[in-house]
Amino acid sequence: MTGVKCGVAKVGNQYLNEKAQGQFCLVSIQIKNIGKEAQTMSDSVQKAYDAKGTEFSVDSGAAIHANEDQQVFFEEINPGNTVKGKLVFDIPKDTKLTSLELHDSLFSGGVKVALK
Repeated sequence: MTGVKCGVAKVGNQYLNEKAQGQFCLVSIQIKNIGKEAQTMSDSVQKAYDAKGTEFSVDSGAAIHANEDQQVFFEEINPGNTVKGKLVFDIPKDTKLTSLELHDSLFSGGVKVALK
């Protein structure tokens, strides 16, 4: 994870965009494939949490607009390669995210990462 920006009202450009129901939180991530075969990263299995433990899912539609300049998710990442992208969460305006749960696949246990 390389950064978090919350309070975003919309993502995309003036013609193609998506507006938040509450606020978007954009979490910038960098992913390196340290394995021996190509892997596909899916944004839909990533989760975010607030201090109460409420779980938030990625808004994949908004993520398409937030990642216009690079397609990260659902693309194969070959061994040794690194890609960057943004996870987009649509959360209530008065909510603050405190952690992420990142998964390399639908079936992985994931790892929790605290947000500062």
